[in-house]
Amino acid sequence: MPLPDNGAAWPPPQLAPHYAEIKVDDAWYSGDHKKLTAVYRDNPVRSDGRRRLWGRDRHPRPAVRDQRLHIPLAGDIASASADLLFSEPPILTVSDTATQDRLDELADSDGIANTLLEAAEVAAALGSVYLRVTWDRSLADRPLLTSVHPDAAVPEFRWGHLAAVTFWRELTSTSATVWRHLERHEPGRILHGLYQGTADALGVRVPLTEHTEVADLAASLGPEGDVIETGIEQLTAAYCPNIRPNRKHRGSAFGRSDYAAPIYDLLDSLDTTWTSWIRDLRLARARLLVPDGYLRDHGPGQGASFDADREIFQLLNIPPTEAGASQITLSQFAIRVDEHERTSTAITRQAVQSAGYSVASFGLGDQGAAVTATEVRARERRSMTTRDKKVRYWSPPVADMLHVLLLLDRRFFTPRIVPERPNIVFGDSITEDASSLAQTLSLLQQAQAVSVVTKVRMLHPDWDSVAVQEETDRILAETGAAVPDPMQAGALL
Repeated sequence: MPLPDNGAAWPPPQLAPHYAEIKVDDAWYSGDHKKLTAVYRDNPVRSDGRRRLWGRDRHPRPAVRDQRLHIPLAGDIASASADLLFSEPPILTVSDTATQDRLDELADSDGIANTLLEAAEVAAALGSVYLRVTWDRSLADRPLLTSVHPDAAVPEFRWGHLAAVTFWRELTSTSATVWRHLERHEPGRILHGLYQGTADALGVRVPLTEHTEVADLAASLGPEGDVIETGIEQLTAAYCPNIRPNRKHRGSAFGRSDYAAPIYDLLDSLDTTWTSWIRDLRLARARLLVPDGYLRDHGPGQGASFDADREIFQLLNIPPTEAGASQITLSQFAIRVDEHERTSTAITRQAVQSAGYSVASFGLGDQGAAVTATEVRARERRSMTTRDKKVRYWSPPVADMLHVLLLLDRRFFTPRIVPERPNIVFGDSITEDASSLAQTLSLLQQAQAVSVVTKVRMLHPDWDSVAVQEETDRILAETGAAVPDPMQAGALL
């Protein structure tokens, strides 16, 4: 399919509900007060009839700041999801030695592990993310792996798989005109288009040279004027769902945000609780109620003040018949610390569990005593289960894009390599300590329930088959357990 026609509505109307949901997720993920207020201004009431904290448009006076407090639990959830997946870089392996060396070089130079970590956090918050492979000879002598947020993409799915996608972004403008750059990825080619339009319409398509931010692309385009031929059959973009299914759009290919349990009311309640807690602190500050005679007059129109360091007061204007009129009264209210703390903890627990994680992953519960990796896994079982599910969604698109990365690298930069689809081993976010692992291997050995090869694999899960076999052979030779092959010549001599 070509790029959209002139005057097309943008963003596409059929994606309006999807973009609206991403806007809500983005507001909670960013923690920005203005975004939260804008999202709930038109939907200020919950389903139970109570008014949302962020649905209250108070229009504060310029001298009075907004006292509402936001707790960034949504951002913490997205960050925890990314840490569980990519806090340790994944191990990428291929069979060809030269290709493996080049893949390691690309991973280090391009910071692929960092790209995946950032993409995973965005996917957890917004429901999905796109991985894209591109190249720029003026920037680097290698292809680049980048990520694109889901609210900047128009996907086309076929049987639940991404068939094509159009990425778009708004360019800088000095007038009311809205400039948009559209980048459409199809199998074998990438199309670029520049549109000059309005806030809700693409407008007219113009040459890329009309805007400085995309003018350099014109030199890379083919004879048709808007196409870059990739020279490979694979699509140069992939869709990475956070997790499926999408509960609000059953049967769709879109991923589901970690907040879509939904936990929006819980997040709003947490902010309400903390706002009330801080309000207690603010109202309970110690105040002195001082009679007029204790105040120092600064003259007409200048007001009066109380000097707390003054030792002698005279000529006090206090009626003698008023009991206690000469006393200074201390006013200080109680702060409901325990009630607020227990409420906020309960809300946080429920929100974290509804998002699919263990409360231990967020520092709740007993964190004092030192524990083994096995005990940590037991405490964080729910988090590890969610991690394993997400790994299965992330593995295919990451492997596909790394394969595309190698294919484009061979075509444009390193022709000597033999591209293949890499094998990906996700790093273990909870590392077993050496003493516990040694004890486990010892018990298995005593039970005669494990081979030397299996023990080597357990000790070095990141090694390939060749390295494991070489280490096994060395261990058998050193322990005298190696048995010569009787079928080889000279074995019986």
